Amino acid sequence: MSAPHTIAVLGLGRMGGVIASRLIDRGWNVVGWTRSGRPSGGVTTTGDPSEAVAKADLVLLSLFDGPACRQVLDEVRDSLRADAIVLNTSTVAPAEASALAREFGPVYVHAPVLGSVPAAATGALRILAAAGRDALERIGPVLETLGTVRRVDDAATAAALKLIANNSLAGAVLALRDALRQADALGLPRGQVLDVLELGQLGGLVVRKRRFLDGESAATAAAAEFTIGALVKDMALLAAASDTPLGGAAGLADTPAGPEADIAVAATAPAVEDVVLEPLRAYMRGHATGDPRHFREAFLPTAHVEGLRDGVFVSWPLDEYCALFQGRPAPDEPARSRGVDAVDVHGTVATATMTLRHGADTFTDVFLLVRVDDGWRIANKAYHRHA
Repeated sequence: MSAPHTIAVLGLGRMGGVIASRLIDRGWNVVGWTRSGRPSGGVTTTGDPSEAVAKADLVLLSLFDGPACRQVLDEVRDSLRADAIVLNTSTVAPAEASALAREFGPVYVHAPVLGSVPAAATGALRILAAAGRDALERIGPVLETLGTVRRVDDAATAAALKLIANNSLAGAVLALRDALRQADALGLPRGQVLDVLELGQLGGLVVRKRRFLDGESAATAAAAEFTIGALVKDMALLAAASDTPLGGAAGLADTPAGPEADIAVAATAPAVEDVVLEPLRAYMRGHATGDPRHFREAFLPTAHVEGLRDGVFVSWPLDEYCALFQGRPAPDEPARSRGVDAVDVHGTVATATMTLRHGADTFTDVFLLVRVDDGWRIANKAYHRHA
């Protein structure tokens, strides 16, 4: 079966808008719809969801909750093409996911995602996909553009696993909030407290949000990746599905709105990795377009690209590497995919790995990045071509 040609994205909020933009960047024809009617970047939108799905062979949902999914699918049901796949990335209750899977049958793919806006923008989401083999094969190129797929047995399990993952986030957010409240009450310097917290179990969260927690970027709360309201909703779904008390996560519901007032909001603001990802995004744009100017934006002028080519070790200076690209995309570019696997920040240096699938070839790229001036650049890249 052929991959989808036209994708309707229903829901263009934080995640849906970024997902739609990435799909457009990767060459798909995308039409979007959002309840608010607000435009979303370069996404072509329509005011009628039925119009959006009428010509689509893939309908992607990125909505707030189960009732929203139900309402929209009921509205567009009569306009769905007979062969259209419904791909639901929304976070819903296990029972809601199971009901939709039964109702729509083999064309329904329940695929909640782990990761936030930066991961969606770079194709680094973790996707919990539950569907039949035929449906997954059809939309495989789309899923690979968005991230890494983990097969799950059924829709209810996929939905439950997403809620469990968000429960761990809620616990970390509350623990960090309480630790900083107590430290403030003891009069401890914020920087010293964060230094110590980085050494413990909350270290990863602290490192990712350090600039926000230090008060350097409170304004970024307006562009929060994931709202406390959504997290509270998810914890309520989990409590109902498991028939267990909401527990400490209930404290999220009392979170003040201001970013300076509570750590819970700070923990949902864009992470420092979002800045580190900028040169990696430029690098991926270079491959997608064949335009070497993007590589010059991504790399330091002194950078080298190293690895084995036809069994011989090569170490290209940046100019030689750029000369390999002719300023136009590869003929099979729509079928190619690239995604960031991991980013680790260590002060002013960082490491990152990326997987690139270029036709029959798969590459693992390993980057060394350095912070220069107010941004990050790639200092060196080594790659491995998988046999």
